[in-house]
Amino acid sequence: MTTQIIIPEDLWEEDSEAVITSWLASDGATVSKGALLAEIMTEKIQHEIESPADGTLKILKQIDDIINKGDVIGTIE
Repeated sequence: MTTQIIIPEDLWEEDSEAVITSWLASDGATVSKGALLAEIMTEKIQHEIESPADGTLKILKQIDDIINKGDVIGTIE
C-alpha cells in the first residue's frame, strides 16, 4: 500500500509558497512512522515533515522545488 507524503494545509498561515530545503532520508531508504523526512521553508520559517507511515521512501519533489499546501512531495511504499 502506498501512502502519500502531503504538505499539510495548516502548516503555515499565509497562502504562500514554500521550498524544500533538505531531505533527511534518501530516496529508497527505509523509514519509520514519525521520523523526520524533510525540511521546508516558507517566508524564513523552517518546517519539518514527518513520515506518515513505515516503509520505503520515494522522493517526488527535489531540494529547491517550490511547493504549496496540499502538494504530494513523496510516497511511502
